[in-house]
Amino acid sequence: MPLVQLSSTALPCGKIGVNGPLKGYRVLELSRILAGPWAGQLLADFGAEVIKIERPGSGDDTRRWGPPFLNNVDNERPGESAYFLSTNRNKRSVAIDFSKPEGQRLVAEMAGQSDVLIENFKVGTLARYGLDYASLSQRNPALVYCSITGFGQTGPYAEHAGYDAAVQAMGGLMSLTGLPDDQPGGGPQKVGVAVADLMAGMYAANAIQAALIHRQQTGRGQYIDLALFDTQIAWLANQASNYLVSGQVPGRQGSAHPNIVPYQAFATADGHLMLAVGNDAQFARFARLAGHEGWATDARFSENRARVAHRETLVPMISEAMAARSTQDWLAKLRAAGVPAAPINNLADVFADPQVEARGMVQHLPHPQHPELPTVANPVRFSETPVSYRRAPPLLGADTADVLEQVLGLDRSRMEDLERDGVIGMEGGA
Repeated sequence: MPLVQLSSTALPCGKIGVNGPLKGYRVLELSRILAGPWAGQLLADFGAEVIKIERPGSGDDTRRWGPPFLNNVDNERPGESAYFLSTNRNKRSVAIDFSKPEGQRLVAEMAGQSDVLIENFKVGTLARYGLDYASLSQRNPALVYCSITGFGQTGPYAEHAGYDAAVQAMGGLMSLTGLPDDQPGGGPQKVGVAVADLMAGMYAANAIQAALIHRQQTGRGQYIDLALFDTQIAWLANQASNYLVSGQVPGRQGSAHPNIVPYQAFATADGHLMLAVGNDAQFARFARLAGHEGWATDARFSENRARVAHRETLVPMISEAMAARSTQDWLAKLRAAGVPAAPINNLADVFADPQVEARGMVQHLPHPQHPELPTVANPVRFSETPVSYRRAPPLLGADTADVLEQVLGLDRSRMEDLERDGVIGMEGGA
């Protein structure tokens, strides 16, 4: 099936030049799957030079996570996976096998000339190759080294592998997501994207930038120990606070909010919409629209705390009122009255939305397997140092020769010897 062709509004992003806030910083990315690459892509979008180290011949596991795949020009094997393309923009791929001593030396030398290293191997793995923080910081004391693992470097689970779904389950998120057990279709649900990985990547990028500010002040790099499990617990936010303050274990409420009513999806005459009443004044306006102005003066519903206490009474009444009109009719009236509500879009709806186009949330980049590869834009809008879209996600090993020549000064003859010995891969991982 061909790629969906989407237009994109030009952003002040400087597609060729680099003027991002991290221009001049070099990041060595020894990570794969999602959390580490997500952090690396954020830093790359902000102008950093990100060099992705991958194993020759195989590379990042997600290169094979599909379908869907791009079609290769000869159509004999799948091209890049959509998954890999989602998280490796603006990077250069260097294929090095650091299980080999010569590969270890190459990576260590590159780390000596880098500002940041991101890795997400199991605890202790890189120490076996002399690529841990203790070893590399001796060569480069200014190095900011970020390790992303499932459960961190300490504690009884430190040796365990960490996967997003397991962390969503163990970290409490699945106990909060989905319908209650006693409703049809009830039971724990995973969020539809790998949010534990994504949030860990965002925490990592934020921590790395904070560490670079500290280095600017002191000249010293530092080690960052970041765990998916910890970040999952940290961003439970109000739900965690609800439990810690009250001692009451929250349960699954579908699309409903634990602290606000009405704040959930409702069925309309022809579909669904999300109603998000945030205060008592909005509720009074909604009550008038629903033809039940008395709700706003009823002691059970007049204040949010009362509506939460009487949720079981109020929500069925609202459901009955919502079912009387179409989604578009409700949305038009609610928006006119200043009552927050939204359609429940699928992804085709999302990318057809005029706001998405106006904000340039799809950017196209030339890729060896597609002339205009659509990618989702970075949402940050800097006024002085705009995000740049410089490179499509790279083919495996596509930049090995250029990077080893530019960073380490290796000549072509030496690289050919290394390739023959299986230490590096060049030109698309061949």
